[in-house]
Amino acid sequence: MLLIRRFEERLLEEFSSGKLAGTTHAYIGQEANAVGIFDVLHKDDIIFSNHRCHGHYLAYGGDPYLLAAEVMGKSTGLVGGRGGSQHIHLRNFYSNGIQGGIVPIATGMALAEKYIKSKRITLVFLGDGTLGQGIIYESFNFASLWNIPVLFVVENNRYAQTTPIEIAVAGNIPDRFKAFGINTWECNSTDVVKIREDSEQAVNFVRSNMQPAGLILQTYRFAAHSKGDDFRKPEEIASNKKSDPLLIHGNRLEKTDREMAESEITWIINEAFSRADQDPYPGSNNLPPILL
Repeated sequence: MLLIRRFEERLLEEFSSGKLAGTTHAYIGQEANAVGIFDVLHKDDIIFSNHRCHGHYLAYGGDPYLLAAEVMGKSTGLVGGRGGSQHIHLRNFYSNGIQGGIVPIATGMALAEKYIKSKRITLVFLGDGTLGQGIIYESFNFASLWNIPVLFVVENNRYAQTTPIEIAVAGNIPDRFKAFGINTWECNSTDVVKIREDSEQAVNFVRSNMQPAGLILQTYRFAAHSKGDDFRKPEEIASNKKSDPLLIHGNRLEKTDREMAESEITWIINEAFSRADQDPYPGSNNLPPILL
C-alpha cells in the first residue's frame, strides 16, 4: 500500500513538471482495495482494470520502473510508451480507460476460460460512475444465465469524476446485482485486513462454484479525479482521511518497520523515475517490447 501511495504522489509531482504524457488518475486513498483483493487471487487469474489502474498494476506485482517509463511515454514502458496512464498490459493484467466497455470483455474472457476448463477466474474493476452504462447490465445478465466465473468489483468512491453518487445512482448498488441473481458481498471498511477477508469469500465463491459474484468496496479517493479538477469540500476530504488505510494498517507495525518500509520504497521509486527519465522516446528504430 505504501508503494502505491508514494508512487502516485511522485506521479502527480512529475505531471506538474511536464514530464508525463497524457493524463493520470491517482489511486490515493484506495490502496487497501487492490492489495486486499490481489492477496487472495491466483497468479494466473485474469484482471481487467480501468482508468485508475496504477494501484491495481502495482498490487498485481508490476515493476514500478516499467510503469514510470510508460506514463512518461518512453519506448521502454509497458507497451512501448504508447498506452500512457490508462492503457497498460502485463501478463494477465489489462486496463482500459473506457468506462463500462471493459466489463463485457472481461465477461467474455471468463466464459472462454470456463470452456477450456482452466479453473482461472476473471476479475473486473468498476467505479460507481460506471453503473450508468447499460452494457454492464447485459454482462450481468449473461454472466448469471451462463454461470460465468467473473467477479465484478465496484470501488465506490462516491464520485463519478465530480458528480456525487446521490445524484448519479438510483436505488442501491447491491440490488443491481441481486436483480440478476448474482451473489454479492459488501465491505464498508478501509482496513486492508477486513477487505482481504471479504474478498476471499467472494473469490472463493466464484472459483468453487464457477459462477459470477459481486464485491462492493466502500472507499474514498483523497486526490482529485484527475489532477486538479476537485470540487469537494476540504472538510469532507479531511474527515475521510481519518480512515486512511495506511494509518489503519501502519498502526499495527513497529516504528522501525515503518521507517524501513519508507526508506526502501523511497529508493525504489527514485530509481524507477530516474531511470525512466533517461530512457528514449519511441521511434522507428525502437519498437515496443513484448512482455509475456
